[in-house]
Amino acid sequence: MIQSMWRNRVFAVSLLMAASSLLAMAQQPILSPRDSVEISFEGRKISINYGRPSMRNRKIMGDLVPFGKIWRTGANEATAFVTEVDLEIGGTRIRAGAYTLYTLPSMTQWKLIINKQTGQWGTVYNPELDLVRLNLENRSLRKPVEKLTFVLQKNGPARGMLVIEWERTSLSIPFQVVRGERSTNPSNRQMR
Repeated sequence: MIQSMWRNRVFAVSLLMAASSLLAMAQQPILSPRDSVEISFEGRKISINYGRPSMRNRKIMGDLVPFGKIWRTGANEATAFVTEVDLEIGGTRIRAGAYTLYTLPSMTQWKLIINKQTGQWGTVYNPELDLVRLNLENRSLRKPVEKLTFVLQKNGPARGMLVIEWERTSLSIPFQVVRGERSTNPSNRQMR
């Protein structure tokens, strides 16, 4: 009986310690929370879901994000790009579907990589699944942007701009909706 009471007390103390640890973890902010942006063209969505890291007094470009190495363009899980309409970006047709976005940082000419693999951790990258690599316009910002920010902005009824900003770097590339074919399956992963 004493042994049974002792086990119950040990179990209760262990349970209390586990619960207090979980509460402490729940109160800590997530360092790179998920965020998403989306726009619609004629009721069809284009969206980006990404991990949103902060500068937190760190040098980002050329340090945390090294030049010349593929970057997940976010944090944690890979950055998801889903379009319900066919797009033309940098002269390349992107069929409606789900993709992953990466970038290849450089001091002068960044590349946007649209990759056909989806659902992976951000550091899992297979270059054989690249759909296309496109040049991004790169400009310096006067004021630093604390958190990585994606913007999808409409520039007309069938045109838009994808913008990525962090630290003092702003990257952008225009796109347009390809009229005609529209897919009803945004999870289409096969590209020809």
